[in-house]
Amino acid sequence: MLPGIFFREPDVTSIEVRGNRKGMCGVAKVYYDGDASLDVLRGRTVAVLGYGSQGHAHAQNLRESGVTVVVGLSETSRSRDRARNDGFEVLSGAAAAARGEVVMFLIPDHIQGEVWRRDVCDHLRPGAALAFAHGFSVHFGQIEPGADTDVFMVAPKSPGHLVRRMYAEGKGVPALFAVHRNASGQARALALAYAAALGCGRAGMLETTFAEETETDLFGEQAVLCGGVTELVKAGFDTLTAAGYQPEIAYFECLNELKLIVDMMFEGGLGWMRYSVSDTAKYGDCVAGPAVVDDRVRATMRALLERVRNGDFAREWMRENQAGRPRMTAWLAREQSHPIEKVGAELRRMMPWMEPKGAPAN
Repeated sequence: MLPGIFFREPDVTSIEVRGNRKGMCGVAKVYYDGDASLDVLRGRTVAVLGYGSQGHAHAQNLRESGVTVVVGLSETSRSRDRARNDGFEVLSGAAAAARGEVVMFLIPDHIQGEVWRRDVCDHLRPGAALAFAHGFSVHFGQIEPGADTDVFMVAPKSPGHLVRRMYAEGKGVPALFAVHRNASGQARALALAYAAALGCGRAGMLETTFAEETETDLFGEQAVLCGGVTELVKAGFDTLTAAGYQPEIAYFECLNELKLIVDMMFEGGLGWMRYSVSDTAKYGDCVAGPAVVDDRVRATMRALLERVRNGDFAREWMRENQAGRPRMTAWLAREQSHPIEKVGAELRRMMPWMEPKGAPAN
C-alpha cells in the first residue's frame, strides 16, 4: 500500500452493492419535530468522528439540543485545536468509538473503511449505533457492521456552516434520513431524533434508503452538479472564444451569469427562472435546450447511472485513491490552466462585493 493511501486491494475488488431499492417509488413523506422524540437520544453519548464542515455543525447543534458529544480525531488532525476551543472533549478515533453510544462518521468517504477497521470495529461498545451522513461506505460494503448494530443515516441537505447558522437562528435545513439496520427496534426513532437535534425537524425530514441517497447523490454530482455543469460552461466558453469573441465577454455569458440563473431556480424552480428572464431568453431555452441535451446526452446519463448502481464507479474511485490519485491530480492541473480560470480571476478582481477565493495549487 502506498504511503498515505488507506485502501487495501481486497476492499476495492470486493465492493458490492449492499442496499436495496424497495420503497423508493412515489412521493417522499416529510416528518417534522412533532414526529421525533429527543428522549431516545438524550442520555446517550454521541461520538462525532471528524470536525470539518459537517462535523462542527453536528457537534454544536447536538450539544445545544441537550446531547452529550465527544469528538474523535486523529493525533495529527488540524481540527483538534478548533474542537477543543469550541469546548469539546477531543479523543482519538478509537477512544471516541469506545465512548460513544452513537458513532457518527463525518469523515471523507475514501477513508471511512480504514477508520472503521482501525479505530471503530473492535472498540464499538455493545448496543451502540452507527450513523452516517452519506451512504457510500455502507452501500458499497466498505463498512460491514455486525448484525446486532443499528445503522442509520442523517444527511442535512446543505453545507455545514448553513446547518449551524440556521440552527442558531431558530430555523433548520431539510435532511434525508434512512435506516440500514434496525437491530434494536429503535433505529428509526433514533434517526429522527438525531435529525431533529440538528434542527432539521424545523424544516422537514424526508425518509429515503441508503441505496437511493447514495446513488442519486453520486449521479447528481457527476451528470449535473459538477461534471455536467463544468463541462457545459467550458464548452460554451470555448465555442465563443474559438469563434473570435473576447474571452471576458464569453466568461460573463457562460459562467458569471450562471449564478443568476441558478439562484432563481433555487428560489422558485424552473418556472420562476423562466418567468424572470426575458422572453428572448425563454424562447432560446425552448428551442436550444433540447438540442444541447439531446437523446445521446440522455443515453450517456443513463450509462453513468448504471455505473453508479452496479458499483463500477466506486471500484474505480477506490483504485484511484490506492494508486495516489494520479488521474485526478493530472486532471486538476489541466483544469487550472484552462483560459476560463485566468480570465475569471482577473474579472473577479473588478467585483468588490465578492471575497476573492482561489483553489490552492496541486
